Amino acid sequence: MNVVALHRSPWGRVRDRLACALIVVGITLPATAFAQALNMINRDVTQKVALSDLHAMSDTTFTLYDPYQGREVEMQGVEFRAFLIEQFGEVPPALHFTAWDDYEVTLEGWDDPNWYLVSSEDGDPLTIRTRGPVRLVERDYGDRDVENLREFNDWIWMIRSIEAKW
Repeated sequence: MNVVALHRSPWGRVRDRLACALIVVGITLPATAFAQALNMINRDVTQKVALSDLHAMSDTTFTLYDPYQGREVEMQGVEFRAFLIEQFGEVPPALHFTAWDDYEVTLEGWDDPNWYLVSSEDGDPLTIRTRGPVRLVERDYGDRDVENLREFNDWIWMIRSIEAKW
């Protein structure tokens, strides 16, 4: 077998390395650059809550069985009702959620201290890969069957924006 050495110019190697770097940045940038804030929409006004601020105000830590992961998980977050009052002045009658995967839903009845806006899990901030950067969960789900995931359809993951519906 004959081996032929390919001679490449230094500029060719630089170009190849630059192309590889751009590919890596292109893959990782969307997950990190865009998930820096939660959009809070109240009529015509959109305010951004920085995820670092949300982590700082997440003052409650609790452990619950996450039926989607099938294990006990330590979560850290803020009581959702109190968060809504801080953001909107009161709890809106309905909220429209948009997730990073373009899932959208409008739900009512958020004047319940059982709901938490979670920003960390097992001590680590949530990312898009871990169904974050923020997630809405119930702290106490009563006597619902954790084996029946349909009973947890109101948990919302990967939240990008929350819009008040008056």
